Amino acid sequence: MSIDIDIDAIYAVFVAEAAELLDAMEGALVTLEGIPDDPEILATIFRVVHTIKGSAASVQIPAAAELAHGLEDLLERLRDGRARVSRDATTLLLKSVDELRTLIDAGPGSAPGLGETQQRLLDALEAALAEAAAPAATSPQGSARAAAATAPDRTLRVAVGRLDRMVDLTGEIAIARGRLGELISDVPREHRDALTELHAEVDGLERELQELVLRVRMVPVGPTFRQLARTVRDVAASHGKEVRLELSGEDVEVDTTVVEHLRAPLTHMVRNAVDHGIETPSARAAAGKPRIGCITIQARHHAGTVIVEVADDGAGLSRGRIAARAKARGIASEPELLSEPELLQLIFDPGFSTAEEVTEISGRGVGLDVVRRNVESVRGAVSVESREGAGTTFTVRLPLTLAIIQGFHLGVGSEGLVVPLDVVTECLELPQGHRPGRAGCGTLSLRDKPLPYLRLREHLGLPGDPPGREQVVVVRHEESLIGLVVDHLEGERQTVVKPLGRPLSGLAGIAAATVLRDGRFGLILDVPGLVQELRASESDGAAARSHQEEA
Repeated sequence: MSIDIDIDAIYAVFVAEAAELLDAMEGALVTLEGIPDDPEILATIFRVVHTIKGSAASVQIPAAAELAHGLEDLLERLRDGRARVSRDATTLLLKSVDELRTLIDAGPGSAPGLGETQQRLLDALEAALAEAAAPAATSPQGSARAAAATAPDRTLRVAVGRLDRMVDLTGEIAIARGRLGELISDVPREHRDALTELHAEVDGLERELQELVLRVRMVPVGPTFRQLARTVRDVAASHGKEVRLELSGEDVEVDTTVVEHLRAPLTHMVRNAVDHGIETPSARAAAGKPRIGCITIQARHHAGTVIVEVADDGAGLSRGRIAARAKARGIASEPELLSEPELLQLIFDPGFSTAEEVTEISGRGVGLDVVRRNVESVRGAVSVESREGAGTTFTVRLPLTLAIIQGFHLGVGSEGLVVPLDVVTECLELPQGHRPGRAGCGTLSLRDKPLPYLRLREHLGLPGDPPGREQVVVVRHEESLIGLVVDHLEGERQTVVKPLGRPLSGLAGIAAATVLRDGRFGLILDVPGLVQELRASESDGAAARSHQEEA
């Protein structure tokens, strides 16, 4: 009897497991550099290489298996004390991780054996180990710490697509439950009490199920943070700097989709901190600082969100250089009148850079605007604080989950609109007789301060005439407050977020969609996008008035 083996299915599982193993090996190698010859960390690295060797052979990737076999032989010298971990050896081992990733990604049958690049890498590593002295005594404290860090957890691998579907189903149940609650109010009184009691019981069970499903999607941020240790090491080495990375809050959990969107912004901020923030050892010594710079990444939960801070103790941002650059680019005509937060926020403008020279990492004005765009794409916000000579801190605020939000529901005519509840600060009535200017823009006085606003009927091109009394919802984004003028308010409600289809994606001011209690589709507003549109409209209006005055 013959058995058909699906190599592609086995390969897919292997790729996922290998990615985790190589991430663990990479982190262990960076840690090993600070705790040389720690037996527990060496054992972890050896196990990873041994596992990949066997698995790669079984899925028909002989080149990866052969490279792992060569690494295994060389790592044995470290384990039995014939060689010591040096910086050069660590660098070569990290390059070996990269080569293993490349060979594994190439797929089954891609290469019959080692190529010239991999062979040269093994030869260089062998030479580096041959030159290394015998190892020093190991640190028992380091061994215990490594053992605790590498203790495996029991896990079950589940496709994210299945979890997405489970979240969708719990969201649909929530919508159906809301519609059922409205229908119960029309039931004759003799049956209503029993149905209301049963509905409340189902409501509790559904909320518990929804909470459990969302919790399954939650993953700790620690693995993402630890991957940045390699980035810090490599960038610091290329710039002749000494930098250490400190992590805090690694056990904080967020939705797996949020983590995916967090990885790229964090990488750029860390690279930027090493390149621009941390000074060279000699410059730090001259300034009375420790020669080794420090980058700290910490995460914490706060009011239904997760806050991630990336801080360095480097030179900080120069207010003067930011102001000069902003004026030269026409971003701000009088930057000296801006507050500190407003001025620093300009560094997120597309193309903005204060670098005096272009490097392979930065100086082209591409980066921080991408950071902001990536963060805002998942309904987050990023801000910056800095003191010249003392360092810079970037703060990223993200929702815990992207699937379900507490929404504040609004109405314009027959259209249902939603804004995230956490951005709403207050509601008020539009003064009688107050009419906006062009494109639905206008300005109100809110406690003796100007409040720019948008009338959503005009801004979104919705049909119909406004009612006699309109409402203003005041929302906040970063340091800005704006008003959104609507026909009526419907209040707070749990909202299931639905992505926009391709024809609707990219609409200005619209972030996503949802299904309302009556079964109609509603639109979830993109508050950061609306704030930026209003700012642009105000700038255009100011420029037009200036031209008229000059004429």
